[in-house]
Amino acid sequence: MNDRIEDRIAALTPERRALLERQLSKRVKESSAPAARRGLAPPSEQGAAAAVLPPLSASAADEGGLDFSFLFFSGDGATDEPDKYRLLIECARYADANGFAAVWTPERHFQPFGGLYPNPAVIAAALAMLTQRIQLRAGSVVLPLQHPLRVVEEWSVVDNLSNGRVAIAFASGWLADDFVLAPERYASRRELMFHEIQTVLKLWRGESVRLRNGNDEPTEVRIYPNPVQAQPPIWITATGKGTFIEAGKIGANVLTGLMEQGLEQCADCIKAYRQARADNGHDARAGRVAVMLHTFLGEDLHQVKEAVRGPFGEYLQSFLRMTKTQLAPELPGTNAAATLEAQDQQTLLDFAFERYFSTRALLGTPQSCVRMIEALRAMDVDEVACLLDFGLDTATVLDGLTYLNQLKDSTRRSHAAQRAGAGDER
Repeated sequence: MNDRIEDRIAALTPERRALLERQLSKRVKESSAPAARRGLAPPSEQGAAAAVLPPLSASAADEGGLDFSFLFFSGDGATDEPDKYRLLIECARYADANGFAAVWTPERHFQPFGGLYPNPAVIAAALAMLTQRIQLRAGSVVLPLQHPLRVVEEWSVVDNLSNGRVAIAFASGWLADDFVLAPERYASRRELMFHEIQTVLKLWRGESVRLRNGNDEPTEVRIYPNPVQAQPPIWITATGKGTFIEAGKIGANVLTGLMEQGLEQCADCIKAYRQARADNGHDARAGRVAVMLHTFLGEDLHQVKEAVRGPFGEYLQSFLRMTKTQLAPELPGTNAAATLEAQDQQTLLDFAFERYFSTRALLGTPQSCVRMIEALRAMDVDEVACLLDFGLDTATVLDGLTYLNQLKDSTRRSHAAQRAGAGDER
């Protein structure tokens, strides 16, 4: 099957191949445009100044190369199978026992795609009882959908249950249907996210905020229980350069991915992020950048490719359905609304799979994935957030963790050897 697909792509004329490449890039950009535009409307100067974060500690990756974490995003909420959270729980236990940095769980609403994760605080509270070492991270809290009081209350509980292992990534939200929870906030969601981060931090420190109660009276309120950490690590979910820069300005970390951008664009965003930190009085190197990559490793490259081909193709189609994006290029001489024929649709998806497998994912063997790891290190990335739940069955994903662990350990040994060699030269 793999040979037939590659032969079909190779047989395309240069013009047709270029067209498919352009349309693939266009469709992916359109599907993620709301997310990519998050940072284009920065908060007011007053809000930005108030939201500046205290200095964060240097990256744990400084001593051991890239950190590796597990990220969940696309679990099927429509399934009626028992043990829906077995993959999440077993992976969290594995991460905790084998030196991985964290487990990320998202906030997803009203779609089967990702529907296992409507509330990351609830998930993290359960994982706090099963783990002892890893950070428990929201990836991410859609802050414009939430009241800051509830965000801090919930995550303070998790901070206590986990003895101070909470970290929170914030997102502005991008799917309009999610905002049935707060429709009036959709238009200003980007500004609201940055503005309300300052409220979250204020409440986390034990300070009060003035709000109106049921009698329409001004009331000073603060949250309980008191959290363990003086401040949790704060992240911003970003894909556009503007959001990277705004995250740098306030001293936050960044969670990003390669679905909507290639390595070159991501490297450019990271460079702008580091510069924004430095320009605003933050240690440029202390800020952490985590890149989400669809991840599965095995012993044989061909077997891995065939194992992930079907599930990842379904993932791409589910992602496009969720964002209401059609693979409908504006072909020369046709109506702009015309859609591709079925064969062309499949060719485009096959083309997307080949590109993502080779250049935008961590799919392969411990040996074949070294090239991607080196590329990420050259881009000044601190952590790989390994997205595990993109459609493979639980047993297969769990079997692949052994090979991912090998890659993690070999990466750390390689980095340690390079540091030692640099020290000897000095």
